[in-house]
Amino acid sequence: MAATPATVALQRAGIPFTSHEYGPVAETEGTYGEAIAGVLGVEPDRVFKTLVTMADDRPTVAVLPVSGHLSLKALARARGAKRAEMAAPAEAERLTGYVVGGISPFGQKRRLPAVVDGSVLAHDSVFISGGRRGLQVEVAPGELIAFLDAQVADLLSG
Repeated sequence: MAATPATVALQRAGIPFTSHEYGPVAETEGTYGEAIAGVLGVEPDRVFKTLVTMADDRPTVAVLPVSGHLSLKALARARGAKRAEMAAPAEAERLTGYVVGGISPFGQKRRLPAVVDGSVLAHDSVFISGGRRGLQVEVAPGELIAFLDAQVADLLSG
């Protein structure tokens, strides 16, 4: 496995993780993230996506299950902002140093404030982008939250 900024950051921090590499994923039904869960053989609520947002024009990373939809109102509330919106893909890539589809909350060019959905606490381990398409890292929720110095909040809509 070729190292990515995400895996290097985890190793340097002494965070235990397991790498899971996979080939191209076809979206048949559902989302790309749900297709990844199928390839990995895990429930979609254990695979987390990293979304780059702007909360009152402040970049923020939202980390939530691929099976859920982000409530921008809940994110704004969690960040003490009046509003939140998704960052444009080019802006997300510029801020994180990663390509859309492989954005990881770990090893970003500049660490962005992170809010992790509270459902993460229901699992012994979760899967999250390892910094490129075709790579997920499996980590314990407590390690994820501590490493990111993340706020935990309910981020799901509906």
